[in-house]
Amino acid sequence: MKQLTLKGEFTLRGKGLHTGAQLEATFCPAPDNTGYKIQRTDIEGQPVIDALAENVVSTNRGTVVGKGEVTVSTIEHAMAALYVSGIDNVLIKVDGPEIPILDGSAKPFFEAIQAVGVEEQASDKDFYYVKHKVEVVDPATGSKLMLLPDDEFSLDVKVNFESEFLANQYATLDHVSDFGELIADARTFVFVRDIEPLLKAGLIKGGDLDNAIVIYETPKTQDELDHLADLMGVPHHDATVFGYINERPLSAPNEPARHKLMDLIGDIALIGRPLKGRVIATKPGHTINTQLAKALRNDIRRQDVQAPFYNPNVEPLMDNNAIRRSLPHRYPFLLVDKVIDKTEHYIVGVKNVTTNEPFFQGHFPQEPVMPGVLLVEAMAQTGGLLVLSTVDEPERYSTYFMKIDNVKFRQKVVPGDTLLFHVSFMTPLRRGMAVMKGRAFVGEKVVCECEFMAQIIKNK
Repeated sequence: MKQLTLKGEFTLRGKGLHTGAQLEATFCPAPDNTGYKIQRTDIEGQPVIDALAENVVSTNRGTVVGKGEVTVSTIEHAMAALYVSGIDNVLIKVDGPEIPILDGSAKPFFEAIQAVGVEEQASDKDFYYVKHKVEVVDPATGSKLMLLPDDEFSLDVKVNFESEFLANQYATLDHVSDFGELIADARTFVFVRDIEPLLKAGLIKGGDLDNAIVIYETPKTQDELDHLADLMGVPHHDATVFGYINERPLSAPNEPARHKLMDLIGDIALIGRPLKGRVIATKPGHTINTQLAKALRNDIRRQDVQAPFYNPNVEPLMDNNAIRRSLPHRYPFLLVDKVIDKTEHYIVGVKNVTTNEPFFQGHFPQEPVMPGVLLVEAMAQTGGLLVLSTVDEPERYSTYFMKIDNVKFRQKVVPGDTLLFHVSFMTPLRRGMAVMKGRAFVGEKVVCECEFMAQIIKNK
């Protein structure tokens, strides 16, 4: 799958939830591998912040990213809409310290993205595959997020508040294609009992009954309730009537849980890659959400390419017979058993290392180790399959080494290991010359990596 950006730009205007100021956010197409970037156009130099988990500086009533003294808050609804729309690269220009709250949901952002459309780019998407359980727990609040392997990005959310009206709710999103119908219009919510402390903290100056669900359940005198209403600039409400006090009814009985699910998507978007896995969340919130995102970002930064996902039950793209038709190598020097993934830019090959490999007789008899030079050769053969896929009649061509650079051996390879080779073009193929980056994995660990140049030559 290719990366996506917006087909054109669009602008949304409205007040900020916390500042109450009138703001304008313009969403612009961005080049391949840009990711999500937010630019403060109201500040000298127009600084740009990468919307990534490591740049989260606060999670108080919203997710705030920052760079030095420059921050942008309330980004989660826009991030959620971009993420489920498959957008990989976008520049958001905002003329203030937060993204407009609009109606308190992701719907305006989502609908604007659908209206302007998306555009396919040249680079491949770089998915983050969940391969084992990841868990983040906050014992103080009882919050827990669990991430499990899945073929898609999906979520289950359970919320629980000490509230008669919001005791236990859950929401599920099995397919992101259902986001527009099930999740997009879920609004943020607040309890009346929390409004005055938030106002004293300088927050929710732009909050009103049009951009938030307000829940009234802790008794107050009519004067107290009228005072809060005046502070927020909303109509007075009968202090003897409890429950949801919005004029606009709930979009669904579990709208608060759906909104929590939306917030979770917006925070997960800060890992900087599309995710394939299932999130099971109990009492999620921006703090624990971003803790999970930061844990995934740490894993991504440890290695720039994740170990390829390998399911031996899936039919390979190329089996050994197909490989033999493309490569001239034969026993004992054919070192690729099958190809499981390939695009215009990269290829993934597999080598099952057995005790019967001929090189183990002398390397070494008492402690068999696969020679490092053969790991490089196996990556080169895998890269050769990628290069030869660009020509007609590949059996009439061979690829030859011209240069090898930056070779690193990180772990020995022994009988019983399954090697996964990920080889990608570093530069476009020109005049039969290919510059490639190869990595060999055993499990999740990189055992060898190198850069090499090869040339395609027609056989005589």
